[in-house]
Amino acid sequence: MSNKMWGGRFAAGPDAILEEINASIDFDRHLFAQDIAGSKAHASMLAAQGIITAADADKIAQGLDAILAEIESGKFKFSRALEDIHMNVESRLAELIGPAAGRLHTARSRNDQVATDFRLYIRDTIDGLDKSLADLQLALTEKALQYADSVMPGFTHLQTAQPVTFGHHLLAYVEMLSRDRGRLSDARKRMNENPLGSAALAGTSFPIDRDMTSKALGFDRPTANSLDAVSDRDFVLETLGAASICAMHLSRFAEEIVIWTTPAFGFVALSDKFTTGSSIMPQKRNPDAAELVRAKAGKIIGALVQLLVVMKGLPLAYAKDMQEDKDGTIRALSDFSVVIAATAGMTRDLAADEKRMKAMAGDAYSTATDLADWLVQKLNIPFREAHHITGSIVAKASAANVPLHRLPLADMQAVEKRITDDVFSVLSVSKSVASRVSYGGTAPKNVRVQAKRWFKKLGADPK
Repeated sequence: MSNKMWGGRFAAGPDAILEEINASIDFDRHLFAQDIAGSKAHASMLAAQGIITAADADKIAQGLDAILAEIESGKFKFSRALEDIHMNVESRLAELIGPAAGRLHTARSRNDQVATDFRLYIRDTIDGLDKSLADLQLALTEKALQYADSVMPGFTHLQTAQPVTFGHHLLAYVEMLSRDRGRLSDARKRMNENPLGSAALAGTSFPIDRDMTSKALGFDRPTANSLDAVSDRDFVLETLGAASICAMHLSRFAEEIVIWTTPAFGFVALSDKFTTGSSIMPQKRNPDAAELVRAKAGKIIGALVQLLVVMKGLPLAYAKDMQEDKDGTIRALSDFSVVIAATAGMTRDLAADEKRMKAMAGDAYSTATDLADWLVQKLNIPFREAHHITGSIVAKASAANVPLHRLPLADMQAVEKRITDDVFSVLSVSKSVASRVSYGGTAPKNVRVQAKRWFKKLGADPK
């Protein structure tokens, strides 16, 4: 037999393989709360406009509340034969309240219904993600203040470059996350328009009030073009794009944790809460949480690419291809939420080996730039010449296998006779970081100022 929800035109039911490829209930069941909220708003509007009776609207609302309770309690029986969340809900509504359920779909289509549901779902998800990202920022800021004075090597090309403070390094990720939250916020603002009432693609002849449903569902306004409203998935793509950029940031941090926890670096340690052992090597402590953050970033980015490929060749308006927008997106955003929480947990858990970091901060002549700057400031030597002089002094220190601050003054004066013993005041790693007081620099006092600024922005107090 044909599908009772849409099969009047059809004499026979779909082939089994069509049912298999067509059903979306396995993943769009996640939209149940949004679907029911949209239906309640729609029914209330239909009654207010005199399109259905108030009595029928009340029955519909009561029935939808009962279905919501059934789903939340795990008692609801989802049917793949009914394809999707919309048909599952409507079919159960008919069982509960009878013919009045058939009036709910007046002046709407599954096309505008799913567009509305998914916007509501993505909007709710963004709100949750923003709270999680703010908590991660707070975790990083707390740790940054704790290690505001802790010196570590700064790297370019993963080669020791200049000393920085660990607190400054952590605050770099707070800044990244601020931009990530901004992108998600921007996506939320743009998506907050109501497609409900666009119907299949052309709007409806019923005298509906789209402003009423928009207000009821927390949208800023109704969408202005029915074709665009049912066929647009920019709001999903933009959210996945923002999530992908953020996941990339978190993956970079996770990679650093992986590197820092190796014996070769030994900068930080994670407790048993965020590490695992080996089935064969008893001594191992593996940073699996960080590695999985790194891996899941690939899945999140993959979901973005997948949906872009699905959408790239579709003419207006709706096509069934667009059903594939949900599975990857829902999984990706769920993974993203876990990734954020895991990163916050690792951040609060990690303990830095300050002595180890400081010792390595002086390796590879990391204060050479400080020497060049001293030559410019004290001897009025042009920077390019100072750079050359410093390079020659570094070569001497390297040949003697000593750090810059251990190279005899006479050896430096052999390269530039005007150098005085005052130069040693800038060659220690602690003096180096303390001197970087320009706005945005790594000096400990800068780190404390920036950390306090972030505590204020995040509405928290320093611990």
